[in-house]
Amino acid sequence: MYGLLFRLLFARMDPERAHRLAFGWIRLAARVPGLRTLAAAFLAPRYEELRTEALGLRMPGPFGLAAGFDKNAAGIDGLAMLGFDHVEVGTVTGRGQPGNPPERLFRLVADRALINRMGFNNDGSAAVARRLADRRAVFPVTVGVNIGKTKAVPEAEAVADYVTSTERLAPYADYLVVNVSSPNTPGLRDLQATSALRPLLTAVREAADRTVAGRRVPLLVKIAPDLADEDVDAVADLALELGLDGIIATNTTVAREGLGLRSDPAAVQETGGLSGAPLKERSLEVLRRLYARVGDRVTLVGVGGVEDAEDAWRRILAGATLVQGYSAFIYRGPLWPRAVHKGLAARLAASPYATLADAVGADLRRAAA
Repeated sequence: MYGLLFRLLFARMDPERAHRLAFGWIRLAARVPGLRTLAAAFLAPRYEELRTEALGLRMPGPFGLAAGFDKNAAGIDGLAMLGFDHVEVGTVTGRGQPGNPPERLFRLVADRALINRMGFNNDGSAAVARRLADRRAVFPVTVGVNIGKTKAVPEAEAVADYVTSTERLAPYADYLVVNVSSPNTPGLRDLQATSALRPLLTAVREAADRTVAGRRVPLLVKIAPDLADEDVDAVADLALELGLDGIIATNTTVAREGLGLRSDPAAVQETGGLSGAPLKERSLEVLRRLYARVGDRVTLVGVGGVEDAEDAWRRILAGATLVQGYSAFIYRGPLWPRAVHKGLAARLAASPYATLADAVGADLRRAAA
């Protein structure tokens, strides 16, 4: 049914407008008590065997929604109603900003992919913090907050900008993510260099610790798939050095060559980060490299080209404790989380592993045996 709705309605609309419409429906359904209860019972069945502990948090499963869908923490309960085990909101910047001018979101339907150059459009950390503070949770769900640099802030003042967002948002975040990997904010990816990343992560860690008493907010960094292998290793080593809680691999790619893209060349060449199916192999390579470097000392989150339960299972075997998706949600609709959970449970039952935790990184252990 969703496939038909997508072809007849959403595919004919501007992608950003379609997003607003669909997300509005999700939020509306979550406000109706009887409807949301029935929807959650059908869309979000729980599998005991998928229960996951990560980042010191307990979650009903490993599968979450990546940052970018709910930029302003406006629909967390609606997304939890659909069955996501965790929801990462943002990217949130120190100041509110409109992002880049439209058109800035493009579908590559033939490739099951998206290109975006949104530019961190969001209400700003003060407004998002107020929204999170006022939220009265209907469904229990882990909430991550992804923070980035305000475009107008020069690189020399980036650390202070991240610290401002941390001080405002850390009290309401189950975990924090420092995003230094979007291609749509000029200079942002320069912060992935360890010489810049070390002081940034140190300052954010210190800000979270002094802002939130009695609780250590887990801190993660999100990296790009376009990093050279030696730079991936450097980030892994830095994570160990600083005691970072996790690494999210990966963000969108600026690459176009070698991905086998079949969509209209004019659309393919749009500026911005590409996400979806064409990204899955590179993101998996980065994940494997990270796990070989850090093992179980740092929690890894696999994202990039995750379309179904098989993709999620491959991420777990490669070393991911948590898995996220986004682009496939656009193409597969509200039944997608349910299908991923069902498929993961089936794969775990057919595997030699007693628990999902036992399966994390099993590919590397098997290769080394």
